[in-house]
Amino acid sequence: MISPDDFQYALENTRVVVQPEQRIETFGQTTFEFMIVSELMDEANKVRIRNGHINAERPRIVAPQHFQKMLLEGFGEQAREFADFLETRSDLVKILRYGFQLKKTDFSEEILHEPLASVMGRLEERLRSDSNPLTALIEGVDEAWEVCLLKFTTDLIQRSAGENLGEWKRRGLI
Repeated sequence: MISPDDFQYALENTRVVVQPEQRIETFGQTTFEFMIVSELMDEANKVRIRNGHINAERPRIVAPQHFQKMLLEGFGEQAREFADFLETRSDLVKILRYGFQLKKTDFSEEILHEPLASVMGRLEERLRSDSNPLTALIEGVDEAWEVCLLKFTTDLIQRSAGENLGEWKRRGLI
């Protein structure tokens, strides 16, 4: 079980190196590819790279009492604890009012025996040259990596929310 201090540490040590250029679509599903890189604890020059996809279903406006029903399919207990933690933070709850359902898929991981800086530099260069507008490179904390991934996701939701609301208003839905 992760303590509130562990949550806070993961939140403070999540750094998005390559940000997706595209926002979450208002009226359709959006799939982002992620790479989260973290140093292994107590092991010099060893990093873990986790790859996968985050599927953000189309946003829906829901009442705050439905936050507990937020679906985190494919995520573990740490992610559920993080979602519960977010609900206690009044400054972050607004982010989740759109009822995004997140699904982590196509997951894989590998360990490299290299310094973090060289791995991050090589991956950043590769992702920037690929020019995929739906890809993210995240530096995070190994033990609480799902918290780092959800931090990235909530930031992405926050970036998308203004445009999503604007589209709903233009179409007379709110």
